Amino acid sequence: MSAPAPAVPGQALHGHNRISTQALTSLAKAAAASEFGVDAQDVRADWTDDDGLLALSLVTPISVPPLHAAADPGRVHAAGGSIWERAVRAKASIMAAVTELSGASLSRVDIRISGARISERGRVQ
Repeated sequence: MSAPAPAVPGQALHGHNRISTQALTSLAKAAAASEFGVDAQDVRADWTDDDGLLALSLVTPISVPPLHAAADPGRVHAAGGSIWERAVRAKASIMAAVTELSGASLSRVDIRISGARISERGRVQ
């Protein structure tokens, strides 16, 4: 029986860690769901190799205010802006969240909005 490795702060231990594709996918789906105000089960996430980095492709619905509320620019702004603006901002936010929590290096995040979920607040908190 071998002795346990010493627990010295900052000491590098030999070996490797792996994060499964399933875990990365769950993380990406949760990050996208949070950003778009939908359930994680409604988000699809796929990974591809992009010259050694990971490229994330998401297909997701988005939470939006009712159409009658769209006439009020304040309600659209309170919901996070237009669908286009929210999707553009979400790329950086999702990439940062996945990178920070997993340590994985992402090259890009591609987003396709697949539908809309009507919410009185426009965004589920």
